[in-house]
Amino acid sequence: MSPERLILGTRGSALAWAQSSAFAAALEARHPGLKVELKKILTSGDRIQDRFLSEVGGKGLFVKEIEEGLLREEVDLAVHSLKDVPAELAPGLEIAIYPQRLDSEDVLIAASRKSLAELPPRARVGTSSLRRRLQLARLRPDLSFELLRGNIDTRLRKLDEGAFDAIVLAKAGLRRLGVDLSRAVDLPIVAAPGQGTLAIEARAGDRRVKDLLAPLHHGPTETVSLAERRVMKALGGGCHLPLGVYGEIRGDRMKLKAFLAEPDGSRWVEEEVDGAAAEWDKVADELLRLMEKARGVPLQ
Repeated sequence: MSPERLILGTRGSALAWAQSSAFAAALEARHPGLKVELKKILTSGDRIQDRFLSEVGGKGLFVKEIEEGLLREEVDLAVHSLKDVPAELAPGLEIAIYPQRLDSEDVLIAASRKSLAELPPRARVGTSSLRRRLQLARLRPDLSFELLRGNIDTRLRKLDEGAFDAIVLAKAGLRRLGVDLSRAVDLPIVAAPGQGTLAIEARAGDRRVKDLLAPLHHGPTETVSLAERRVMKALGGGCHLPLGVYGEIRGDRMKLKAFLAEPDGSRWVEEEVDGAAAEWDKVADELLRLMEKARGVPLQ
């Protein structure tokens, strides 16, 4: 294809289209004369809307068809939410760059601005995430957690129609869609690995594409992403286990914490470590050592 044109593969949801469009605009701004064309690809995760992701295949459901398009050279690059990307990429593909992370927090949105503590007993809370549900149940075991799938607009509409008393969403997605955050209250739970981060995937060895992408790469985001994904991979993370991993760099130090539970919530562990950001792999391995010690026996 001409160096002046790239085809970007993306899911068709409003959020995916918004974040892909924003990335395409930023890439075009860095390379005058470059045209980035978006191509919508329907994924299995978009087709299946009536079950928890943990029941139907996990993270890969949102990237499989897009990766197939990359391998067939129908698209040149793909924009994913990093939290949707499995620990193992399809052979022949790589995460070319990590743009700067946005908000990582999960937020509670209620009909009126309420914190988790202010929800009444037996309030109906909508979420499709086992990780969110089990962490919140530890804090408020009296709440009723119910399945909530669909795009962000659909979820917000169901809340406003009274189907739920509150819902849980990722703050980054709301911000990227320009949704009013006045009702959003940050939740004190460990985020999903990669939450708030975009992953730009390309064919391994495609130097032309990688050189064009390079100006939008953010080193600190790559560092925490690699650490989070190292922990995720070692703990068998997908959507089958309720796993949260979050890293944060301040100066030359990195904090890294993780939460892991049995799917039925009967057991859980949570640990945090601090170390040199330049040695992110050692920080991740120390966290894994503490997690394994706390677990005693394998959770899987």
